[in-house]
Amino acid sequence: MTDRLVEANGHYAEAFTDPGMDARPVLHVAVVACMDARLDLHKALGLHLGDCHTIRNAGGVVTDDVIRSLTISQRKLGTRSVVLIHHTGCGLESLTEEFRSELEMEVGQRPAWAVESFRDVDQDVRQSMQRVRTSPFLLHTDDVRGFVFDVRTGLLREVDPA
Repeated sequence: MTDRLVEANGHYAEAFTDPGMDARPVLHVAVVACMDARLDLHKALGLHLGDCHTIRNAGGVVTDDVIRSLTISQRKLGTRSVVLIHHTGCGLESLTEEFRSELEMEVGQRPAWAVESFRDVDQDVRQSMQRVRTSPFLLHTDDVRGFVFDVRTGLLREVDPA
């Protein structure tokens, strides 16, 4: 599979021209989203190359590493807004912290990271918004909005932070 991706990159590079862009996102926004393959964020949000920073992980959860990336994004690359996107039918809804114990039994070492599973997607979006808003490292916490992407309709639904 990796060879297929590298081959596709060769075709991409044949027609590639340096767009001469700066590393600073044009829209001054960072998007944190789930890594789910059903989410084509650029298409779903009408984004183009250079518009935003995109940070993805399992669940779109705001972890310490996401705060790290957002801090660099804001303090060094000029973003001011944060958009959080979870989605319907997320695999983290069916996992539990027991997954860490299973890994420990299999490999002999317990992962240091939390699974960050959840049952209520709206509540998890609220928790992620709160983690961003209360981080002492972030300069801009006034424009933080959270959404749930419906994988069947393609629509975003905003989550009330309260």
